[in-house]
Amino acid sequence: MGSSSSSSSSSSSSSSSESSLLIKIAAFFGATGVGLGAIGAHALKATLTKRGTLESWHMATHYQLAHAVALLGFAANSDKISPTAGKLLAIGTTMFSGSIYGLSLGIGPKAILGPTTPIGGLLMISGWAMVGFTLDSKSKDN
Repeated sequence: MGSSSSSSSSSSSSSSSESSLLIKIAAFFGATGVGLGAIGAHALKATLTKRGTLESWHMATHYQLAHAVALLGFAANSDKISPTAGKLLAIGTTMFSGSIYGLSLGIGPKAILGPTTPIGGLLMISGWAMVGFTLDSKSKDN
């Protein structure tokens, strides 16, 4: 009985720390997404407009903010969703939005940032797909 209890406690502790990490990442994405959206709309608007990348900047902030909210949902349902799904979403969002910010400003090597965007997108898609597969397998277990 002791091993079952410690196994359950260990699993609960792991789930709690993973949820806590997802919440911290979501908060970071939310805060920086709002900040970068404001910077793009005001301080960098002329630069981004001149470069023709204002829409790309806005898209990056929208994806970042949407996935901040999604990560909160993942954290709230960590008992039903694989932790890998949240990790894929967090890494994918960082790569996707981060590379678009760099490309929009002309910062960093385009040869690296260009392919980073779709790879990040694929990671986000994979994270969402994993949610569906995880929920499906959990419902079959019950």
